[in-house]
Amino acid sequence: MEAYNSKNRILLVEDEEHLRDTIKLNLDLEGYDVEVASDGRKALEDAGKKHFDLLILDIMLPEIDGFQVCETIRLQGNQVPILILSAKGNIRDKVKGLKLGADDYLSKPFDLEEFLLRVKALLKRIEIKAAYEPGEGLFSFGKNTINFLTYEVVNAANEKRLLSKREILLLKFLVDRKCEVVSREQILNSVWGYDVYPSTRTIDNYILAFRKYFENDPKNPIYFISIRGVGYKFVN
Repeated sequence: MEAYNSKNRILLVEDEEHLRDTIKLNLDLEGYDVEVASDGRKALEDAGKKHFDLLILDIMLPEIDGFQVCETIRLQGNQVPILILSAKGNIRDKVKGLKLGADDYLSKPFDLEEFLLRVKALLKRIEIKAAYEPGEGLFSFGKNTINFLTYEVVNAANEKRLLSKREILLLKFLVDRKCEVVSREQILNSVWGYDVYPSTRTIDNYILAFRKYFENDPKNPIYFISIRGVGYKFVN
């Protein structure tokens, strides 16, 4: 099989050493530039520091599982194609992986030729995407607009603000789960990560700030809704 592009860089995240070595060898033979990680924490560190054209991701990983890795990468705005390889092959897990932002899902054990074809197909998408498109990264609700790329928001009064990275990540987390109730624990895991947890009061303060930015009547919000004893949901 001919490699699509010898310069394509792939991050392979797999904790099973024998399988990791076998996959890497075959990708090397195809001419790809392959780096490996054996746990979810290392995968997030590498994906955050380096550019990759494709992420091949196992689900059952030490430290942080593959579902959380996928969700966090998408939350951070990284649109690298993600191919999940997993022994968890039931339809529920496949749907979960795709909902969290994976581009493809292949169950173990898999056919090597099929795997390499899927890798090639995902890498072809890079050519189509190339340049930034006007309007990309923008989200509007009511008379408010969020630019997830520049971190700038404009409210109904046409007031512009530049938000922090954490504020943007929290907004994106809520917007991506529109009309879903999300717990404070989910927010802590995905937006703050596993190393340092703030208090739940910190999350409440962020939501109060969003209401001041975006709600016509912050005391009676229609977008950022509190679910007593659970967490929050964004409604548009």
